[in-house]
Amino acid sequence: MKMPTQVLSTDGNTDRMARVASPGSGCVVKMGKSGSNESPAKMRLVLLTHPASFDSESMPRFAGLISRAMAKRGHEVEVWTSPQKFGNLPVRLAFIRKWLGYADQFLIYPVTLRKRLNQQPDNTLFVITDQALGMWVPHLAHRPHVIHCHDFLALRSALGEFPEHLTGWSGRQYQRLIRNGFSRGRAFISVSGKTREDLHRFLPGVPEISEVVHNGLNHPFRPMEPAERIALLEKAGIKIPRQGFILHVGGNQWYKNRRGVLEIYRAYAAADPQPPALWMIGTKPTDELLKLAASIPPPGEVHFLSGFSNEQVNAAYSHARVLLFPSLEEGFGWPIAEAMACGCPVITTNAAPMTEVAGDVAELIPRMPPDAAGQKTWAKSAAIILNEVTSMNETHRTILLEKGKRNASRFDTATALDAYEQIYQRVLEQNGKERSETGSQGAESGVKHESTVFRN
Repeated sequence: MKMPTQVLSTDGNTDRMARVASPGSGCVVKMGKSGSNESPAKMRLVLLTHPASFDSESMPRFAGLISRAMAKRGHEVEVWTSPQKFGNLPVRLAFIRKWLGYADQFLIYPVTLRKRLNQQPDNTLFVITDQALGMWVPHLAHRPHVIHCHDFLALRSALGEFPEHLTGWSGRQYQRLIRNGFSRGRAFISVSGKTREDLHRFLPGVPEISEVVHNGLNHPFRPMEPAERIALLEKAGIKIPRQGFILHVGGNQWYKNRRGVLEIYRAYAAADPQPPALWMIGTKPTDELLKLAASIPPPGEVHFLSGFSNEQVNAAYSHARVLLFPSLEEGFGWPIAEAMACGCPVITTNAAPMTEVAGDVAELIPRMPPDAAGQKTWAKSAAIILNEVTSMNETHRTILLEKGKRNASRFDTATALDAYEQIYQRVLEQNGKERSETGSQGAESGVKHESTVFRN
């Protein structure tokens, strides 16, 4: 007999991995006292973000978060992006569409960008909302700027750091251009200590400003009472097991390691006469994943669920016995913090940035090895830990869940926005001082100097 495998889609977010950004820990910028009556100076901000055709919801959402928050705080905000000219041509082949999009970003938009730059006041701060827009940095490197860094997985892949995921020639050239661009930057905000560590590896020298700021959760995740969570989950059209289930939240990206999740569950279900089902919430599975899930014998049971709203995911975290999150890599690992905020235990990989987010609360397992023999042993060892977590007594579970909720409280949106605002102010203040010093030197020597800073 083959194990029952279910694939369901409900109304709501079609990809649970479309998130605002990735928080982390270590070397976090320190905030002043909250509730201070001292209002920060008003700033003029220009946010540069990806075009609408970019294959991500998270980056435009992140730019929108900053834009709305800074405008609400009284700052003047504009959002710039490259218009789609070649990229909107009716071309069927995805490969050609991608290169036409590159033409818009690399050939067409820089001309417009330079013209608009020249029209902006000296005290304008340019905020590059993703380091993947590095190709635009050289055009504004002489102006005050801040670059937000989320993760460097694509660049690391292009450099051959992941044997599980090799990048083609065109991808390697694209990442080279991005790296050459953001290397001209002088002020950076990273979402985690791991991201900052990678950033410093890829820069030619130590930047003048490089801070870590945790992003806040993009939804008020919380523990839900049984009646509320069951009502929300029943909308998915699936029977809700009273004993809970094992949960994974993530897409089909190679580093999410959905295959590893299934292998751990296979080993776990083989040793338990009545194992709870495995729920995998996220992008619709590939054919390969469906076949792998179907090969798990009874009493194992796997459900692939896509299109969940944030509230339904919140309900799933609240009802789950444990979040199983054995990612190979992450920009951060949002589900770790989300699960803890909902009172759900977590098992994740013993590597940064997952460990940054989990603190000392999660159960940790090694990274899945690349060889088949090693993976089998790894899955069996992880299944033992999974059994321990799903079988823990209520006293231990209650203590663990309270620690998890305290840990998740570190990821607060208002705190992150306060930190952004302070760093932006700091860059502009430094720019003003340097312009003043340059002007004084020019007056003394009779030589005219440019009135901008950040020159390379």
